[in-house]
Amino acid sequence: MAKTINQRMTVDVEGDFVVFLIGMRINSFWKFHKWVPVAQAMPRMLRELSGKPESGFLGFQMYGGLPPVIAQYWRSFEQLEAYAKDRDGAHYPAWKDFNQKVRKSGEVGIWHETFKVRTGEYECIYSNMPKYGLGKVGKIVPAVGSKESSAQRISPK
Repeated sequence: MAKTINQRMTVDVEGDFVVFLIGMRINSFWKFHKWVPVAQAMPRMLRELSGKPESGFLGFQMYGGLPPVIAQYWRSFEQLEAYAKDRDGAHYPAWKDFNQKVRKSGEVGIWHETFKVRTGEYECIYSNMPKYGLGKVGKIVPAVGSKESSAQRISPK
């Protein structure tokens, strides 16, 4: 289990960044052959990206549920898009496979949402938590002084 930081913490991220939320929905649970390959594709991509800091991938956080939602953090939208279109990366063949075998059947849904975040236009708080979410990719700092309240943390610098 990750080490808990027993105080109120927040995060500083240098520069703009992108939050990319992605998930899937199993619409026909009994059709394992349709949704298992889709579910297995994401861990391959996350392993690949975690080993390529030059890709602009900063890290990820998986949020519970079956199937889970994954928050990915990227340096820029352009780098996220470049990875999605890279024919030599793990994403492209998985996307092609989904489109050929699953998309039109309706048995598995996939979704994503992308958010561009400008410097200082975010805020977060972690109390008695390990490094989590954005705290896994940014610099975790005590939430004191000018970072005490949510309004102070989100104010542009």
